[in-house]
Amino acid sequence: MKVTLNRSAFLEELATVQRAISGKTTIPILTGVKIKLTENGLTLTGSNADISIETFLSVNDEKANMLIESTGSIVLQARFFNDIIRKLPEDTLTLELGDNQQVIISSGKALFNVNGLNADNYPHLPVINQDQAFKLPARILNKLVNETVFAVSLQENRPILTGLHMILKDNQLLAVATDSHRLSQRVISVEGENQDFDVVIPGKSLQELSKTIKDEEELVSISMMDNQVLFKTENTLFYSRLLEGNYPDTNRLIPTSFNTEITFSVPELLSAIDRASLLSHEGRNNIVRLKIDSENVMIYGNSPEIGNVEEKLSYLSVTGDPIEISFNPDYMKDSLKSFGPIDIKINFISPIRPFTLQPADGDVDFIQLITPVRTN
Repeated sequence: MKVTLNRSAFLEELATVQRAISGKTTIPILTGVKIKLTENGLTLTGSNADISIETFLSVNDEKANMLIESTGSIVLQARFFNDIIRKLPEDTLTLELGDNQQVIISSGKALFNVNGLNADNYPHLPVINQDQAFKLPARILNKLVNETVFAVSLQENRPILTGLHMILKDNQLLAVATDSHRLSQRVISVEGENQDFDVVIPGKSLQELSKTIKDEEELVSISMMDNQVLFKTENTLFYSRLLEGNYPDTNRLIPTSFNTEITFSVPELLSAIDRASLLSHEGRNNIVRLKIDSENVMIYGNSPEIGNVEEKLSYLSVTGDPIEISFNPDYMKDSLKSFGPIDIKINFISPIRPFTLQPADGDVDFIQLITPVRTN
């Protein structure tokens, strides 16, 4: 195996597969990156217990400027290999497989000899039937993830809640996440004839996926198997395990009737909550209070050790009963950030019942729910 190529192009692919490589694994070879060189180009693979990523750098890629002299494969320790490539002195580098699984890495006057492992011992990636795949533009997939995955649970005591529940039925794709204190649900339409499915994908996997798919104009092909999902673009394969178990029925959590409705501009409300939470973060209870009546809409933050803050809020419209409600400002900020710079309506039932947030423009099927904090 011997190849000369552009260092920046190679580093970009290396950084992508590195997302799937963990230093903590019971399978030592998985701390490495698998490098496979064929006449068509260079394939890099990284994997851990949850996700596997494979990228392909074509010999025809002009940025890669690749010269292949002989083919072959090897596994190299990912962390050291990445550091070496980053710190090489020239824009190009040469990888050459020598005797006893040793790889010679050269660039300019720098020459490294690095011990490798036999690539034949690297675990095979799952085989997934791609005949029943459905496709989404990367831009829409990333938006769907960003709108929902922040609400997955970080607690492992209920593993199923650490994932995003995705259901495809009648060409409607529903994505919902909840940690039992808040919920985010988005529904989009999917074109074509697609097979229905009902799966739960780990939130951490989807966060890595959204960092991996950089070209927002690409189409992403999504395929399912019993315990794996594959996201495929032109040059990247991203595998994730699926979570086992039954996701709770979240439909029953979303209320349909309310006593108070108020409409805000997201950027203005987000700024106000940010200010109110400056003091609440310093207190034992991370809480802000919202008070709505016929004359004013006020927000309050308080820390017994430091002081308090109050601010009169600007709003677009309000209807219904007066209400005073307390909530976690971090949950509210996460929720508002996922909407972007639009107008939203917030609907309340009572100070102790969950409230909902939705785009004021009813054309978008996107709803979030936050459970208030009892203060008495």
